[in-house]
Amino acid sequence: MTNEQRAEQLIKKYGFDFDNISKAEITGLIRDELDNYRHGSSEYLRALCGYLYCIGDKSDIPLLEKVKYGINMDVGCMIDIEWIDSLKMDGAEGEYIRSRKEIIDDFVKYYLNFEADDEW
Repeated sequence: MTNEQRAEQLIKKYGFDFDNISKAEITGLIRDELDNYRHGSSEYLRALCGYLYCIGDKSDIPLLEKVKYGINMDVGCMIDIEWIDSLKMDGAEGEYIRSRKEIIDDFVKYYLNFEADDEW
């Protein structure tokens, strides 16, 4: 299965009801991906980190930073610094940070009709 297909499968499984998505499952998937990184898994990791942001636990900032800064530039570019900064500010808006609701709405909009465009 390709990485985009894994991202698509993830979205189909969890949907967008962030209050009912298991944080433990999402963090487990992220940690597994960190331990067994597959080249090109930027989209999959982006989706996972986006879910973690939308769940919204400030204690996950170090894990998001590890993904953003600890793998490679391709992955780092896919993990939005606004997610990390928003969590650091408890969702408050700032000069360069939109409201938590706006950020979550953009995440949902991006993935709402997401389909993998790569081949097996």
